[in-house]
Amino acid sequence: MPDSSPNARYIAALNDHISAFLGQQRATVDAISPHATELMDALIQLATGGKRLRASLAFWGFVGAGGEDDDAAILTLGGSLELFQTAALIHDDLIDASDTRRGNPSVHRRFEAMHSREQWHKDPARFGGSAAILAGDLCLSLSEQLFATISQVPPRTRAIFDEMRLQVMAGQYLDVLEENAGPVWEADAALDRARSILRYKSAKYSAENPVLLGGSLAGANEQLLEGYSRFALPLGEAFQLRDDLLGVFGDPATTGKPSGDDLREGKRTELIAHGVQLSGDADREFIQNRLGASDLTDAEIADMTRILIESGAQEATENSIQQLSTRAFAALEDLDIPERAHTALRGLGEAAVNRNA
Repeated sequence: MPDSSPNARYIAALNDHISAFLGQQRATVDAISPHATELMDALIQLATGGKRLRASLAFWGFVGAGGEDDDAAILTLGGSLELFQTAALIHDDLIDASDTRRGNPSVHRRFEAMHSREQWHKDPARFGGSAAILAGDLCLSLSEQLFATISQVPPRTRAIFDEMRLQVMAGQYLDVLEENAGPVWEADAALDRARSILRYKSAKYSAENPVLLGGSLAGANEQLLEGYSRFALPLGEAFQLRDDLLGVFGDPATTGKPSGDDLREGKRTELIAHGVQLSGDADREFIQNRLGASDLTDAEIADMTRILIESGAQEATENSIQQLSTRAFAALEDLDIPERAHTALRGLGEAAVNRNA
């Protein structure tokens, strides 16, 4: 039997809304040149997938603050958030040289393969990277374009939306910086740096800002928005820590990415920070020197994975997830919102931190 819950109805309407909007933009691009439609097709394929977590959190933040389920404004806000995430994924995969996303070739690999298949001139990898930059930039532009169609946006909502984008870009840069400078920086501060990265690169835009955007769009007062932050920020951090564990220990059949992919990419996550701090000298040096190496072997990935388990790094990260989740759900209980919003936000939160993909 089809799911007829408010969240399911919202996601179904949201998918239709995104599809219609992107279809209109594809027609505009096609009128410029049929050769350019591949750019739209790549981002449409990526934007079609996903769990719609951010849009769902925005929806329940909106409903919790008194918004109506069928208000067109929250549908448009959700679409804008999902397009922003799509842009972030395209750029993130290019920065990390990731081969896959959601079980399909990442956008830059898609265009690289097209170049090779058509036997064009010059470098396929450079073409793929250039096309991915443009696809991500286009998706960022479309996210803003869709957001701008919301009528009578409260100044607080616009300010949160603008700050969210700035936070993600700064957090992404800190992530790149840590991958490059982290091995020579003080290991004692690695945990603090990793937590700062996950907060600004992911946690705020994955959970806190969506709930704040939904709430502010419905006219929530500052007290409620502060309560939303106390709930959603630790939830977003726990969500990202779970993602970090899946990036090393996840099953490729469910994550859509190769096992140990974050180790190949050189991600200096909280998990790695724990590994660096809890390991013996030899294992610490191995992690510092070989994490993200271009010639990292499967055997070395297996060794690094073993170290992260035996040192207690995996367990320490699980403990962080538990502590953050406990804090988030305690804050949720303190919120003065309708019971159905309480129930939905708790369900979304539990699914986010306990998932296996």
